[in-house]
Amino acid sequence: MPSNKSVSDAPITQFTNCRILRDHKLQREDLWVRQGRILNPEKLFFDEKGSADTQVDCQGRIIAPGFIDTQINGGFGVDFSQPTENVKDGISLVGRNILSHGVTSFCPTLVTSPSSLYHKVIPQISVKDGGPDGAGVLGAHLEGPYISREKKGAHPEQCLLSFSERGFADLLATYGTLDGVCTVTLAPEISKSEEVIKELVKRGICVSLGHSIANLSQAEDAVTYGASYITHLFNAMLPFHHRDPGIVGLLTSDRIPSGRTVYYGMIADGIHTNPAALRIAHRAHPKGLVLVTDAITAMGLGPGKHKLGQQDILIDGLNAYVAGTHTLAGSIATMDMCVRHFHKATGCSVEQALEAASLHPAQVLGQQHCKGTLDFGTDADFVLLDDGLNVKATYIAGDLVWEYSVSN
Repeated sequence: MPSNKSVSDAPITQFTNCRILRDHKLQREDLWVRQGRILNPEKLFFDEKGSADTQVDCQGRIIAPGFIDTQINGGFGVDFSQPTENVKDGISLVGRNILSHGVTSFCPTLVTSPSSLYHKVIPQISVKDGGPDGAGVLGAHLEGPYISREKKGAHPEQCLLSFSERGFADLLATYGTLDGVCTVTLAPEISKSEEVIKELVKRGICVSLGHSIANLSQAEDAVTYGASYITHLFNAMLPFHHRDPGIVGLLTSDRIPSGRTVYYGMIADGIHTNPAALRIAHRAHPKGLVLVTDAITAMGLGPGKHKLGQQDILIDGLNAYVAGTHTLAGSIATMDMCVRHFHKATGCSVEQALEAASLHPAQVLGQQHCKGTLDFGTDADFVLLDDGLNVKATYIAGDLVWEYSVSN
């Protein structure tokens, strides 16, 4: 039931003794929250003559915007690319468990699958706010099937597709619907991709380039058509070459339209990308780096055999392989692990490490007006961390949804 209280009557919580990530800097000031949003204390003091109803002592910890995972295939025994009757239950289970990783919003990701699976699963993925029951869902990320056979990675070759002369109509037929879809990964060198990219962007869907053998010119063309993201940079694409750097060259391309930013996902798990490559990418284009887990069903579980869509996956230590091969198949990393590894491997500032998991993914999805920052008026989704960037508490809409305890 909606509250009959006016905004000024709603309870106010003041978080004290903390360092807030705001305007790209950790600043010693309090955080004020009312009705699930960040409150401007000056307006509270001077316009409303108000004060806090509740105070929370943060014990000197960092308050950062909640983490956003734009590429997560599952976890805790759940694989989003399985045609089960209870997809929503699986999404809810993952959403609850990733609260302990500081994730407040995520994009359930489907790997290349038969068309029948998309028709069954996509309608069950609904955009929803987060809360005590789990992180919010910002939309589905469809990774494939319009990708390169040469760079398919762990995607099943028998399910890969190309566009016919029908172009965008093929994509609609394959997926069945684009309702609730926020991102599509495709290979830009595929014929008719220009039309498809333009149509997706027109519908407000982020187009990401990946699993591709595109050269730099093809990648630049895709950006001019509206593509704005790169799926797990360095992985499943042509390696950097000095005469044609391929998709990687977008990080320093002079053909990016004015006012546009190309973002790129990176799996900073210490396995998918060498620390030197992380450093190269970050130093070349720090404002575009987006941390992703690319986590699979085995995240949060032990070693053994698991599923990723149509493929059997074997977990060996921290490595996830397509069974019987040495092909990496997603990761079992958590977002907080990626933040800590990225910070250590690159020597970047704490602020940069945190924004790579919050502000930048929000910008990719056009959500920066409400997510990924602690600006006044934005959603009060945030995480409390110690100086080692370990998550101590997670808040959604100003409510505590997870807190560290010795028994966790």
